[in-house]
Amino acid sequence: MRAALIQLTSGDLPEVNIGTTRERVRAAAAGGAAFVLTPEVTNCLSSSRAHQDRVLVPEDEDATLAALRDEAAALGIWLLIGSLGLKTHDADGRFANRSFLVAPDGSVAARYDKIHMFDVQISETESFRESEGYRPGDRAVVAETPFGKIGLSICYDLRFPHLYRALAHAGAEILTVPAAFSTVTGKAHWETLLRARAIETGCYVLAPAQCGLHPASEGRPRRTHGQSLAVAPWGEILADGGDAPGITYVEIDRGEVARARARVPSIIHDRRFEAPA
Repeated sequence: MRAALIQLTSGDLPEVNIGTTRERVRAAAAGGAAFVLTPEVTNCLSSSRAHQDRVLVPEDEDATLAALRDEAAALGIWLLIGSLGLKTHDADGRFANRSFLVAPDGSVAARYDKIHMFDVQISETESFRESEGYRPGDRAVVAETPFGKIGLSICYDLRFPHLYRALAHAGAEILTVPAAFSTVTGKAHWETLLRARAIETGCYVLAPAQCGLHPASEGRPRRTHGQSLAVAPWGEILADGGDAPGITYVEIDRGEVARARARVPSIIHDRRFEAPA
């Protein structure tokens, strides 16, 4: 099965991003991909909460979701919309950072809300407080497809190996990690963490990423790391999207999951233990 990782430089205007994303999804399908993946916040990458409040909408009104569901149905592909920023009905007004797995008939096969919020102080000049604008999810998700079971995650989730262990124990064979990684942390940790998650679980890891300097009509422009990666269950890097927008293809062989787990069956060697006092 051929998969395609779409690398984008999404701006903060959803109506502009839709056109670029649709073109890339169509091109990926034309390139033979049966499973196409887009990065985190495909619809709107913005550092301004006020701007997000003006342009984001609830799931049932989101034009990006509707357009990409139509594309999946027209092309007959499985499509992971890495994530969309969406309004919720939460009393505090926070958004959801939600990933969608869309089936070839255009239906939503699975939804996943990002669990771990990126609240960090990377340097004196760069900090992020994702939880101020987004509320965390509380449920891990595995979805069934004809080419394997998919465990969903988003970006900062990557630093929490227990989540991926739980997904693998629930049957996941492919882990998706759509991201908009910081350039500082991306350079230091992105590849290492993705390879570690693959090795620990014996899963394929597919990580489509945002890249470059993102256009901003309001607020501080943001730069992201890029380097969309596909990692084999044994830990080898199969494909690297580099640092520019584009499409990266990778062949997925479900049998490689079983072969990796047979060589080192750590996925069945977990033992319960008492935590330190």
